[in-house]
Amino acid sequence: MDSIINIYKIGHGPSSSHTMGPRRAAELFLERTPQAVSYRVTLYGSLAATGRGHLTDKTIIEALDPRQVEIVWKPEIVPSFHTNGMLFEALDAGGAVIDNWKVYSIGGGSIAEEGRRLAEPDIYPHTTMKQIRKYVEDEGIPFWEYVERFESHELPVHLAKVWDQMQATILEGLSNDRVIPGSLHLRSQARQYYTRASSYKPSLQSRSLVMSYALATSEQNARGGLIVTAPTCGSAGVLPAVLYHLKTNHGFPDRDIIKALATAGIFGNLIKHNASISGAEVGCQGEVGSACVMAAVAATQIFGGTPKQIECSAEMAMENNLGLTCDPVCGLVQIPCIERNAMAALRALDVNLYALLGDGGRMVSFDKVVETMKLTGKDLPSLYKETSQGGLAKVLHKNSD
Repeated sequence: MDSIINIYKIGHGPSSSHTMGPRRAAELFLERTPQAVSYRVTLYGSLAATGRGHLTDKTIIEALDPRQVEIVWKPEIVPSFHTNGMLFEALDAGGAVIDNWKVYSIGGGSIAEEGRRLAEPDIYPHTTMKQIRKYVEDEGIPFWEYVERFESHELPVHLAKVWDQMQATILEGLSNDRVIPGSLHLRSQARQYYTRASSYKPSLQSRSLVMSYALATSEQNARGGLIVTAPTCGSAGVLPAVLYHLKTNHGFPDRDIIKALATAGIFGNLIKHNASISGAEVGCQGEVGSACVMAAVAATQIFGGTPKQIECSAEMAMENNLGLTCDPVCGLVQIPCIERNAMAALRALDVNLYALLGDGGRMVSFDKVVETMKLTGKDLPSLYKETSQGGLAKVLHKNSD
C-alpha cells in the first residue's frame, strides 16, 4: 500500500475523481507534450455522464491553458479497467495527433494507467487488517504508531496541514449562507443548523452541531471550495465533522486528532487498496461508507478503544453502508451527497459507542466486509454508480419534467 498522504489531498471540490484526478492527468500530459499546439480530450463512462456537473471539462481546460482544448463526451463507452477513463491527444498545427495517453481517474484524486497507479510507491509491508492487527498486537503498539513506523518524516507535517485545513473549511462553511452554485439552486444549511443548535438541550445540541460541521464542509466542496479528501471530495464532510466535534465538545487536543488522522488514514488505505473509494466504480458505499469508517475508527481511538474495538467500529461502519448507491441529482455533488455526509458523521459516532460498549468481538472481520463492499459494488448496475441515470437522479429529473 502507498502512503496515506494520498488519502488526504488538499484541493478544490466538488469531486476528487472528476476534478482532482483529471487535473492531475492533464498537468502530467502537458509536461510530456510541451510541443503540442492544441489538445483533444475524450471522456468516457461516468466522467462523461456527470462531468459537466462535476466541472471536469472546466478543470481540464484550465490545466491545459492557454492551448485550445476540445472535449469529447462518450458516456456510452465504459472502459473495463475503470469507468472514469480519459484519452488525451496532443495535436500539432495541422490537427494531427503527435502523442496520446489513456489514463483513468480511480477515486480520491488518484490516477492510473491500465492496471498501474502512477507515482504511488508501496511503503507498507501489509495489505490486510488481519496482518496489521497481528503486527500491532505483537509489537504492543497502537495503529497510529504503526503508521508512523512506515511513513516518512513528512507525514506529521502533512497531517497538521490537513487538520488546519479541515478546521478552516468548517469555519468558512459555517459563515457562508449563500445559494450553492448549480442548477438546483440549493441553499446552504450549515449556518442555520449551527445557529438553531444553540437553543437545544446539550444532548441534542451536540448531535446538531456535528451535522452542521459536516454540512459546512460538504457545502464548501459543492461550491468548489478548498477541502481535504477524506477519502474523497464527495465524502469530505464526515471525518472533519467528527474530529471537530471531539475537539470543541470534548476538549481533545490537536495531538490526539493528528494521531486519529493517521489511524483513519490506514483504514481508508486498506479500502482503497483492496476494494475502491470511487463512487463511479462501487457506488457511494466506497465514498461516504469509507468516510464513515475513517471517522468511526478515529473516534474509537480517541476515546481509548483497543485495536480490536477499533476494527470492530470500522467493520460496523462499512457494514451499515453496504449497497449505498451513487445517484447525484443533475450530476452535482449536492443531492443526496451533502445530507449523506451529515448522516454518516452521526452514524460514525453511534458505531464508536457500540464498539466501546463491547469487547470488539465480531463474526465479520473488517477484511471480509471490505471484500463484500467490493463485490456489492460490482453487482450494482451502472445506473447507480455516478452516472445520474438511476435512483434519486432519475426520479427527481422525471418529476421536474
